[in-house]
This record gives sequence, structure tokens and C-alpha cells, in this order.
Amino acid sequence: MALAAGCVYQAPLSQGNLLDAEDLDQIEVGMTRSQVRFLIGTPMIDDPFHRDRWDYVYFLRIGRDKARFKRWVSIYFDGDTVTSIVRDQELNPDI
Repeated sequence: MALAAGCVYQAPLSQGNLLDAEDLDQIEVGMTRSQVRFLIGTPMIDDPFHRDRWDYVYFLRIGRDKARFKRWVSIYFDGDTVTSIVRDQELNPDI
């Protein structure tokens, strides 16, 4: 029974917003929130403590291995206008 427990299939796990590089490249400083939402969708978490920041996080894990693909992008706003875009942030390596 113990040997069979280690052979259980685990489906690939995809979490977050799958962001297309072409869509991300279209985001520019000066765009509105609705334009960003149209291009890449809404962020996964609506953070009440950081209303002027949207974080888009995505990772793909296959089986029991660590995540093979990770992406974290933050978009900062001043009111309704994009002020900066931070790409390729480091996610926790244990994911």
C-alpha cells in the first residue's frame, strides 16, 4: 500500500492570470484602469491596502515538481492612470 501511494497521478496546476507577452507589451504609462483591464483582465486579488497597485501573478506546476513557469507583474496607478509597470519580479523559489 505504501508503494502505491507514491505513484498517484497529479494533474498540472495552473494558478493566477495567464499573461500574454504581446498584451503586456501594449500596456503603457498613461493608460486608464479600464484599458489595462481590457488588455490583461482583472488582478487575481483585490487588495484593499494597495488600491493603487494591481498585481498579476501566474505559475504553472506539473506533477510534484516545483513551478516551471512563473510570472509576476505589478502595475501602479495614480488615480485612474498607470504611472509605472514592474515586470519579471521574483516569486518564492519554493513554489
